[in-house]
Amino acid sequence: MTTSTLAALNLYPVKSLAGVGTARAVVEPWGLSGDRRWMAVGPDGAPLTQRGHPRLALAAAEPLPGGGLRLSAPGMRALTVEVPDPAAGPAVVEVWRAKVEAVPACDEAHDWLTEYLGTDARLVHMDAPERRRPITSSHGLPGETVSFADAFPVLLTTVSSLDALNLLIEQGDHPDEGPLPMDRFRPNVVVEGTPPWSEDGWRRVRIGAVTFRVAKPCGRCVVTTTDQATAERGKEPLRTLARHRRFGDRLVFGQNLVPENTGTLRTGDRFEVLE
Repeated sequence: MTTSTLAALNLYPVKSLAGVGTARAVVEPWGLSGDRRWMAVGPDGAPLTQRGHPRLALAAAEPLPGGGLRLSAPGMRALTVEVPDPAAGPAVVEVWRAKVEAVPACDEAHDWLTEYLGTDARLVHMDAPERRRPITSSHGLPGETVSFADAFPVLLTTVSSLDALNLLIEQGDHPDEGPLPMDRFRPNVVVEGTPPWSEDGWRRVRIGAVTFRVAKPCGRCVVTTTDQATAERGKEPLRTLARHRRFGDRLVFGQNLVPENTGTLRTGDRFEVLE
């Protein structure tokens, strides 16, 4: 019998910037420690993401001890950004129509983002995720919170389902766009050793010593068509997902998870389906 394991762990210190692979991550109630605690916003507090600014894929945010960042991007000087003092805030920002309190970063970070994107931009930090943003989806439970991630604390994908999707792309209208790498889907946890698409039926899972509720499938958007290494866009995987993975009005790949306890994940941890 094949043992299923945790193949990869990824953090996204700033929402929509490049991901950071790691061999170890602490699970907090609102997501992996250091994941999407920062976000770029416009003057109106609305998020600036790869949906409208694909060049964000080329910008990196290296996490530093204490929660700060080292920002870098093509043609830009590197910039170290410290966690801002909560006394400097709050600034009210918006995530999917929900108003959230955040703390503005230093002016140098605002200037850096503005120069890189060519539009007025700000960098903000979520200082207290345990009370800042409740999960507002009908699939969330009272008291559950989330960082600046789109809707849920953790996103899971599987190696076998990506292989199956890439086979479908190869057989479709744009085979030259495949095979796609996993970074197109920006998962936190990647599992290997499970049958393709079996995640559709999962309700509770365990990775190492941490259990998760499987909240709902992840609907995909135009970000998945963005090459994370070049910021160029194509038609895949959305065209193939529309043909083979349409659930109602959503094109689905991956599952959203909510932690049921805290702990530490390590690549190579055993993965189990509990329900």
